[in-house]
Amino acid sequence: MQTTNNILLVRPSNFVFNAETADSNAFQNVVTDSAEEIKQKVFNEFESFATTLKSKGVNVNVVDDTPTPQKPDAIFPNNWVTFHPDGTVILYPMFAVNRRYERRLDIVESLKNNYIINNIIDLSNYEAENKFLEGTGSIVFDHDSKIAYACLSPRTDKDLLIELCKKINYTPIYFFALDENGKEIYHTNVMMCVGKSFVVMCLSSIANVDERKSVIDCITKSNKKIIDISFEQMNHFAGNMLELKGADKNILALSKSSFDSLDASQKQTIEAYCELVPLNIKTIETIGGGSARCMIAEIFSQKK
Repeated sequence: MQTTNNILLVRPSNFVFNAETADSNAFQNVVTDSAEEIKQKVFNEFESFATTLKSKGVNVNVVDDTPTPQKPDAIFPNNWVTFHPDGTVILYPMFAVNRRYERRLDIVESLKNNYIINNIIDLSNYEAENKFLEGTGSIVFDHDSKIAYACLSPRTDKDLLIELCKKINYTPIYFFALDENGKEIYHTNVMMCVGKSFVVMCLSSIANVDERKSVIDCITKSNKKIIDISFEQMNHFAGNMLELKGADKNILALSKSSFDSLDASQKQTIEAYCELVPLNIKTIETIGGGSARCMIAEIFSQKK
């Protein structure tokens, strides 16, 4: 259950720096390139990303972003939707107003042609209460152990996490994670990646000793090996990876910058479990503040 061969990608139409998310996302950066230069670079990076994953045997479902309304972060569909093995689809409440347009039921409907989808849990009404839970950005699922890890932040509400876990019968493990400047990390999937047999995470970001021990104990009980990364590696998105089923073996989708930040020992440890597949998405990472994992919405729904 931890990995799938089927994924959803959204080809962006209006990818730009999103000012509405910048205050809570320290990974976003303004660049000096022209709008046309950015558009071309992002197009090339996205197409290469999709093509490379397909070449590794991943079943890639690509949907085009709609030109209007403009959605600067449409390339990150993992924040608004998750697809579960029992046919359930969960729609999530989004922090930024201009990201709420990313929730597209037409995409869900189109996937019904090939996948069994029979139930929708829509949490978007919590936006009116200023409660947010941004999909697999906020939650890093250990599906095998039915655990939902989450670092609490303005985009990840504790009560809503607990409520969702009750609905899907998962155990919530929540904590606070801070960057090296003491700022709350905006999404859990920036500092933590859960694979089938391993967990890559920045342990130092969990400043509270008791919370850190609780997380370590939980991972240990799940029989997964912890691969600790530094703040510097986290800042290069080394926590923002995703294990997928390839044609012959499992692969780990990660950006080239995160791959380059890993040391030889870390790479060797991961390669005992799956093949590292570095993807060049530098422009997307720099401007969007999200990396390879953020671009992928896994589809665990059963195929028809």
